Amino acid sequence: MASGESAALRGRLDWGRLGSLSLRVAAVTEGLLVGAHRSVRRGAGVEFGGHRQYVPGDDLRWLDRRALMRHERLLVREFETDTETSVRLVLDASASMRWASEGAPGRKLDYAALVLAAVGRVALATGDPVALEVVAGRDAAPVPPSVGQGQFERLVAALERVVPDGSVTEGALAEALSRIARGARRGAVVVLASDLLDWPSGALEAFVGLGAGRRRLVAVQVLDPAEAQFPWSGPQRLRSSEGDLLVETDGDAVRGRYQAALLALQRRWSDALLARGGRLVRTGTTEDPLVPVREVLRAVEARG
Repeated sequence: MASGESAALRGRLDWGRLGSLSLRVAAVTEGLLVGAHRSVRRGAGVEFGGHRQYVPGDDLRWLDRRALMRHERLLVREFETDTETSVRLVLDASASMRWASEGAPGRKLDYAALVLAAVGRVALATGDPVALEVVAGRDAAPVPPSVGQGQFERLVAALERVVPDGSVTEGALAEALSRIARGARRGAVVVLASDLLDWPSGALEAFVGLGAGRRRLVAVQVLDPAEAQFPWSGPQRLRSSEGDLLVETDGDAVRGRYQAALLALQRRWSDALLARGGRLVRTGTTEDPLVPVREVLRAVEARG
């Protein structure tokens, strides 16, 4: 991807301010020194883990030149220790994520993508493989796990292509989570960015189920300021962003019930994640994106 193509996304965050942050080795690579669990790591003192196809951005030190002569294609040697350090990013690209109220700085999808890109860049800076799953939306495709600057460019390109559309269905969610469950081993980090609104029944349990195998789970709930505050007064006609539901109501009369329902949703997610050692991070599109990025990193460090 040309550098200009990713400038729009990267230009919205001062990446230099992330220089002091990292997914600490002790937090993300739990048990690396004592061999508690498995991780892909390059270097001496580890076991050969096989080959995979070379992708731009891979460390050229691990190209297998003999394999190139035999197979006439570029293969990269992989090595394994006893710690899995991969980071799996999950983006909700449903139709509700494209909404931005009047005066809001941008869509929820853009903010969520920015947070995930920041977390991914920090992880890649430590040498940890990062992957992306997109649930719902159009022009969305998963990005397989890899490392290096080239992987960051691939993540940014994939995030920029996503068009928010449709809804989070049980089938689409199950497909994305099953790929993570198959590929992310013990100790992996899974970070979800979503508004968590209108998700299907059982979605919370499905996501929390990824906590098996000591995977670390963080859900980042991104809300528009109007969704958090419900500022509407008097007669209102409200239309669902993911369907044809139209409701006529009085803003002042339902504000309390709406806020209570939103708080109950947040408590369910928070309690379920805490039970698995995970965390719910709440944020909004008006907040400095560095705030939720730091909270995600702290959540991972605390679990470590």
